[in-house]
Amino acid sequence: MRELRWVSEEGDGIEHLAFDSHEDGFAAESVVVGQRYGKPYGLHYKVRCDAQWRTRYAWMKIVGGGELELHGDGEGHWRDGHGLVLSAIEGCIDIDIAATPFTNTLPIRRLQLAEGERRPISVAYISTPDLQVTRAGQAYSCIALHREYRYEGIFRDFTADLKVDEDGLVIDYPTLFTRLPREH
Repeated sequence: MRELRWVSEEGDGIEHLAFDSHEDGFAAESVVVGQRYGKPYGLHYKVRCDAQWRTRYAWMKIVGGGELELHGDGEGHWRDGHGLVLSAIEGCIDIDIAATPFTNTLPIRRLQLAEGERRPISVAYISTPDLQVTRAGQAYSCIALHREYRYEGIFRDFTADLKVDEDGLVIDYPTLFTRLPREH
């Protein structure tokens, strides 16, 4: 198991993540303390993926607030914690939790892009702290294999070049997150 931390470049936020790989997939559990639109929040989340990095389970809880549970079949079909079909995110394989750079690892690893390759995808975007789930258009490009990827938030006209480690975990997400301890 690996444990790592990111600090927010936007304010006083920090995340502590425990990441583990198993024979049948990958699991992460994390706590994020941050702020969004000037409102502080605490978020506890868990994500499980299969061996192909397809999100199969996600649970999020805002401290003193809402909770969200998602179950995916790896083929783009989703249900909430009560078993209700979530047709708005039909076809999405990956999730993107707004508060963390961890969920960028999911498509980076799943897509297995060749250097110079770009692929647009739709993700289940989860805003924080309200935990609203919507479909969002994004794209990933491989700049340097296993080292740097370009993220494009097509839905909000945002681009960032993400440096990653050997597990595909973000080291530097310019303007948003930096891994601790900071590399010089």
